[in-house]
This record gives sequence, structure tokens and C-alpha cells, in this order.
Amino acid sequence: MAIIYIIMAKRALTLPAHLVTQLQQLGENLRLARLRRHFTAAIVAERADISRPTLRAIENGSPTVALGAYASVLFSLGFEKELGRVAMDDTLGRRLQDAKLEVRKRAPRQSLSHKTIKDSSRRGQKK
Repeated sequence: MAIIYIIMAKRALTLPAHLVTQLQQLGENLRLARLRRHFTAAIVAERADISRPTLRAIENGSPTVALGAYASVLFSLGFEKELGRVAMDDTLGRRLQDAKLEVRKRAPRQSLSHKTIKDSSRRGQKK
């Protein structure tokens, strides 16, 4: 498995190669969607409130661009609902959650009459 290191201000971001490939594919898909809409890079960058170099980095699949910038471009192209679908159908997480569920026994309920007697006796007392 190839691992790519990206140096950012004294911090190294480590991503597996398949994630880099997926980001590059996302960037390519965004570029193609922009071109199908006949939008220039300048128009999308302005609508997304980002610079043209940042849009270029997004379209190249750069992992160093903030998620908010990706979200702004998705919104500018009309794909904001797609972002909400990420991790929506978490079948693995649900299986793990179900495997760890324990059926806990509840503590026995207190008698209502006992509690009512205590509460009513307190009401009659003056401070």
C-alpha cells in the first residue's frame, strides 16, 4: 500500500493512496460538472468565495484544501445535498453498534403512593 505524505506547516498529512485517488476523482467530477454547466473557473470561484488557485487545487483533488472550500464548490454547482449523503448509510457502524448492545435490566420502580406521601408531607412543612 502506497502512502503519500504532504507537508503542511510543520505537520505531515498521511493519506493512503486510494484516498488520494478518490480525492482526485472527486476533483475531476467537479471540474466536469463545472464544464457541463458552461461555468468558467472564475465564476465558480467567485460564487464559492474562494480564489481561482484554490478551485484549481480542488479540481486537482488536493487533500490540503479545507472541507469548507469543497462544500462551497459543491453548493455553487448545485450539489450541496450530496454532501449530506456522506456516511448516511453506515451499515458497518450499525452492525458494530448492534453487536455491542446489551439488554440492561431496569431498576424496580418506586411505588407512586410512597413517593406521593413523602412529597405531600414536605409541602405541609414551613421553612
